[in-house]
Amino acid sequence: MAGFLQQLVQGLGAGAIYASLALALVLIYQFTGIVNFAQGELAMFSTYIAWQLTAAGLPFWLALVITLAVSFAGGMLIERMIIRPVEGAPELTLVIVTVGLFIFVNAAAGWIWTFLIKDFPNPFPAGALEAGGISVSISTLGVLAVVGVVMGLLYLLFRHTKIGLGMRAVATNPESARLVGIRVGWTLALGWGLASTVGAVSGVLVAPLLFLEPNMMGGVLIYAFAAATLGGFDSPLGAVTGGLIVGVAETLAGAYVGFIGSDLKVGVPLVIILGVLLLRPQGLFGRAVVERA
Repeated sequence: MAGFLQQLVQGLGAGAIYASLALALVLIYQFTGIVNFAQGELAMFSTYIAWQLTAAGLPFWLALVITLAVSFAGGMLIERMIIRPVEGAPELTLVIVTVGLFIFVNAAAGWIWTFLIKDFPNPFPAGALEAGGISVSISTLGVLAVVGVVMGLLYLLFRHTKIGLGMRAVATNPESARLVGIRVGWTLALGWGLASTVGAVSGVLVAPLLFLEPNMMGGVLIYAFAAATLGGFDSPLGAVTGGLIVGVAETLAGAYVGFIGSDLKVGVPLVIILGVLLLRPQGLFGRAVVERA
């Protein structure tokens, strides 16, 4: 029993990371209806900025604040310069644009920082807490706490601020929001900036656990897509819940399903995506789209 609980805790820690990137995917989809395939690469690029600042001698938390600010501005700039010109274009065009952004950001990171693996400082102290034969690393607890804080701040933003109310209005009905005086264009840019900021948090959480190199978010993006699909692409709560479920499912499958092991765990999120699309396409918390004939 203790071994099962140990795997469960590890799965929740991994799931929290997937949830943070899934949350960024959901935020962009909510505001613009775009599935951003470059979200992982934007998170990776932000992580490199944080690494560069810490390598220059800045304290980690100060470097993180600067990185989040740069990520927010960068997300708004991308929306203005790259996404805005193709607004309203066919879905295939938007997919091609975000895939192109994926390739460009990945190549830019490799050109600036090379493809050599770099160490990224862990913001949380080493060590673990033990209770009842279960060991929980302080790093895992820190990741869970950070994701919880991000979710809480987003809840306060959307429910208790004028900006958040405007963003919800734009996400629900852009045309009606424009009629009541909301600047839809700027609100969409804010949504991209917010999603880029949340994605940067995901990258900073991933780098100390894996490694820092331009391709580090590729696998995480697959799990994040599975989390967003499972929870529902129009539900931030669903993204977090889906991330935790995917993390636990992956960990338990790797530990207890013999033919999966550590090599085939990446197949778990793909099975989840396929199962959800076949059985409940809107996800656990998503709203079904109803079209009148």
